Amino acid sequence: MDQLIYMLFTFAYMALLIWGLKGIHTQEFSKWTSVVYLVIIALIYDNGILAIGHWIGEGAVLENLNVIRYWMHAIITPLLVIFSIGTLRESGVSWAKKTWVTTLSILYTIVAILIEIVTVTADLHLQVEKEYGVVSYTFAEPPSGPPIMILFITLAMLLAGGVLRKKTGWAVFFIGVVIMTIGSAIPFDVASNAITNLFELILLTALVWTKRKLIQKELYVKIVKPH
Repeated sequence: MDQLIYMLFTFAYMALLIWGLKGIHTQEFSKWTSVVYLVIIALIYDNGILAIGHWIGEGAVLENLNVIRYWMHAIITPLLVIFSIGTLRESGVSWAKKTWVTTLSILYTIVAILIEIVTVTADLHLQVEKEYGVVSYTFAEPPSGPPIMILFITLAMLLAGGVLRKKTGWAVFFIGVVIMTIGSAIPFDVASNAITNLFELILLTALVWTKRKLIQKELYVKIVKPH
């Protein structure tokens, strides 16, 4: 069953990428929020490998393909910090364009990447897992403690989403992060490992929708006129 679900997620992310790129101009790619496309590509790969692992079969090929999944997660997922600050910069939040914010955002992202590499990816030992029709490679010994890198990213997205909602009235970004956070924290008693991926899709849909608003120049800081 999960095999089909992951395949549907793969096609959903492909559609999301196409929608996100619709009408985009070349100069738009240089903006911070364009990193969302890299995140979507990584998720297309992630869900795609989970969907076709059964056909590839266990062995070195599938194991190496799964190793790439974990490295992409470690390096690309933290770019959501850059996306978060980018939404503020591009919607006209003046302090988000300051040098110290730019520097802090980049350093924060690098730290998140290094934390994941040092604590998880650098010493990656995988074993085959067969569950709900999906064949993949996962941790032989799951990392202990909370997912620090994810906590770093979630905090940045919640803060940026909250500021964006307050300054522009656009709440979709913030709501998407809240749904993802709550959905990931609740242990669902369902015969599937794909439930978390559903919340990821909801979050990325919210991010791409926000990016679309920025591309179309429809997201600006509200200027409060003095009485």
